[in-house]
Amino acid sequence: MAGIGFELRRILKKNTLLSYVEAYGLAAVVGSGPWVLSILALLVIGIVSIGRVAPSELVIQYLVLVTYMMAGSLILSGFFQLMLTRFISDCLFSEEKNSVTPNLLGCMLTVSVVSVLIGISILSQTQLPPSIKMALLCGFVTLCNLWVIIVFLSGMKQYYRIVFTLLGGYTVMVLASWLLPPNGLLGLLVIFAASQGLITFVLLFFVLRSFPAKKLTSFQFLNPKRAFYSLAFCGILYNLGVWVDKFVFWFSPEVSFQVVDMFRASYIYDLPIFIAYLAIIPGMAVFMLHMETDFAASYEKFFDTVREGGTLRSIFLLKDKMVLDCKNSLYQIFKVQGMALALLLLWSDEILGLLNIDLAYLHLFYVDLVGVSLQVMLMAILNVMFYLDKRYQALALITVMAASNFVLSYVSVYLGPQFYGYGFALSMLISTLLGLVLINRQFLRLEYETFMLQR
Repeated sequence: MAGIGFELRRILKKNTLLSYVEAYGLAAVVGSGPWVLSILALLVIGIVSIGRVAPSELVIQYLVLVTYMMAGSLILSGFFQLMLTRFISDCLFSEEKNSVTPNLLGCMLTVSVVSVLIGISILSQTQLPPSIKMALLCGFVTLCNLWVIIVFLSGMKQYYRIVFTLLGGYTVMVLASWLLPPNGLLGLLVIFAASQGLITFVLLFFVLRSFPAKKLTSFQFLNPKRAFYSLAFCGILYNLGVWVDKFVFWFSPEVSFQVVDMFRASYIYDLPIFIAYLAIIPGMAVFMLHMETDFAASYEKFFDTVREGGTLRSIFLLKDKMVLDCKNSLYQIFKVQGMALALLLLWSDEILGLLNIDLAYLHLFYVDLVGVSLQVMLMAILNVMFYLDKRYQALALITVMAASNFVLSYVSVYLGPQFYGYGFALSMLISTLLGLVLINRQFLRLEYETFMLQR
């Protein structure tokens, strides 16, 4: 994400109050991405559709089906996102700009084929109408491609166009769901798929204009000599680890119910956790602003000095500066996210009341807010690991997160309602503490590994 760091630094150079507001706003939207925007859009669609789409149970079916599409597309595309990002970064570093677009299109083609095959294999086991199956398949394939294109945000300079495209696309989705004549579940799914397609193709247009190419597709990003498959497993395991607690609750009969065909939802777990995810916005804004400006800048100076043969004293000083910026960035994230968490805990009753949610969900909402806040810290730690190219350590940490979230969430279901949500929160706490220990060890060994592991 170094590209967004350059833009944020340019904004902050104005050194005005408005520039700080602008930088934090841009960091929040780009950092949170379409995930948070999609949650807000789906909440609004759910509200405006109640009473218009008859029966109202169809609105619940729509929200559940879209949630499954989100989860499946994030997990599947996660295998390609980090691997493709690293490949593109290497291409830009070696000034191979002509390889960017062909490999993006090659990745999109690969993702499309795989997602179509997986989508057909899953939907063939359902008894849904063919039109619903087609709408679900189109939405799933489009989402998989959208997540892949978003990795190009780091390499593009037109950030505001991207932000406005995301906002515009979800605004179109909400307005279409509100203004167009209701056509039941099929109409809502078609509007969702078409809106995601609009966002995807507009972002693809910006990429194609920024990175012209001499050929259409290339699959160099899959070449084992240039690809980092450890990053591919990091991506898929991270997304799986984030969603695995939801799967545990969805497919535990005692805490879930059948919504439509094979698709289930948890009547007690889903609403609090998805509302709680809106709490990541302050932390993500600080994460993007400090990690991609202060830490990224000191990281670049350190390794530039190493490559250019700087003095040992200057290298030690720059290394200390990088460690200090990392600690300060993590502290700023902890401070801001902690303040946001405290305010949300204080206002939880009012928030649930405003959304017309039963206060019986309050305790679970508290736990989910803590878990989501810890997840922001974990994301920052993983970001540092990827900067330092500690791919296998990151993979080990993500594996611990995914495994602990699955096991502890399963145990929480077994123990009863008073323990719901603790599996997710504890897994994020364990992973965050382990991540802090790992990056501390990595910084202690940084000079040794920088010089002794050179080829």
